[in-house]
Amino acid sequence: MRHRKKRYFSRGVLTVLAAVLALMFVMPTLLTITNSFMTQSEITANYGQVFQNAANGTSYIKDTINLKFIPDKVSFSQYFTVLLKSPDFLYKFWNSVILVVPIVLAQLLVASIAAYGFTRWRGKVRDSIFFFYVILMLMPYQVTLVPNYLVSDWLGILDTRWAIILPGAFAPFSVFLLTKFMRRIPASLIEAAKLDGAGEWRIFWNICLPQCRSALYSIAILVFIDYWNMVEQPLILLPSADMQPLSVYLSTINAGEIGIAFAAAVVYMIPGLLLFLHGEAYLVEGIAYSGSVKG
Repeated sequence: MRHRKKRYFSRGVLTVLAAVLALMFVMPTLLTITNSFMTQSEITANYGQVFQNAANGTSYIKDTINLKFIPDKVSFSQYFTVLLKSPDFLYKFWNSVILVVPIVLAQLLVASIAAYGFTRWRGKVRDSIFFFYVILMLMPYQVTLVPNYLVSDWLGILDTRWAIILPGAFAPFSVFLLTKFMRRIPASLIEAAKLDGAGEWRIFWNICLPQCRSALYSIAILVFIDYWNMVEQPLILLPSADMQPLSVYLSTINAGEIGIAFAAAVVYMIPGLLLFLHGEAYLVEGIAYSGSVKG
């Protein structure tokens, strides 16, 4: 009985600690959503001192900042301004879509074919190539930013969408994750298909891809979120402001448009949030299975 009470107490403490950490993690998002429904005057009264000091280059704030989660008066004026009165916002939004969607589709295509090759092809050469893929995956993008710039300049695609799409289409992370997942497919299943006369293309399309649905979902979600939030790549490879995505545009909203910044941030979060909620189960399953299989 004593050990049972001790176990219940430990679980209770861990539950409370997890709840506090979860609340701290979610609080900035909730604050952004609720503040987006405030009027500009209320937002300025609550947080104006923060942005004023930031604009002046000072860090000391002598006045107390009022963090409010419930607006005094619900207002949709910020969303009206962002969606209907700000053509730049919608233009940058579609820039993000045009950049990110081809990258996600191309990565799924390239990763599927490459992962199938790594799964079916045996030998030391395959292991060496896959090892280099892992090394490339561990390297941060900032390390390859200068080579990407030089190659894009040499190919003549600098300051075009191809400078972002082509490096993104061949990113190694999706190949690694899908290869680890595809290797869990029983070899007996593939051998049975070969005995029935199925060729490599039919095995790939009718057996391997359906078995990897959860991995494909998880890759699509992770790649979408990663490139939806990219900042360094477009700043370096897309010098023209007209070509840059929404993630770069949000940083240009000045201190006099605090309410618009809140509303724009909420709209910016919606695509990634909807995609995550739609494929949450596939995301967890894909990462769990791929991480539990040895290559």
